Amino acid sequence: MKLSTKGRYGLRAVLDLAIHSEEEAVALSAIAARQNISISYLEQLIAKLRKAGIVKSMRGAKGGYVLAKSPNEISVGEILRCLEGDLNPVDCAEIVGGESTCGASDICVTKYVWKRISDSINSAVDGLMLSELVEESKSMCSDKERNKEKESFC
Repeated sequence: MKLSTKGRYGLRAVLDLAIHSEEEAVALSAIAARQNISISYLEQLIAKLRKAGIVKSMRGAKGGYVLAKSPNEISVGEILRCLEGDLNPVDCAEIVGGESTCGASDICVTKYVWKRISDSINSAVDGLMLSELVEESKSMCSDKERNKEKESFC
């Protein structure tokens, strides 16, 4: 499975927001500059994230965006699904109403492979909270301060 730029850039944008919106709302232009994402593409991603209740906008002179929930209440899976749709590696791994969406699932042995991969992916991203990435980023930033030659996500 390969994530598109929507998922990769969107996760970076939400992480940036989590790191920088503790004091005040963050302008999209600031996120775009820090993450090297075009403002127009970022606007599309933020619109989806806002509709899903992951981020919210703040109006006014110090307006911008903030997280709609605490970083420890937002999973990486929630962010990725919002932007990418389901995270199944193949369409036949999708289960709707307790049934596979594949017409050949009754006779397909490989469905067990796809189901296992799908379960592993979903478990990994659902078990990883945004707050963990924030902490990892802080650790990387302190490492960067100690060793100015290395680049990091900061």
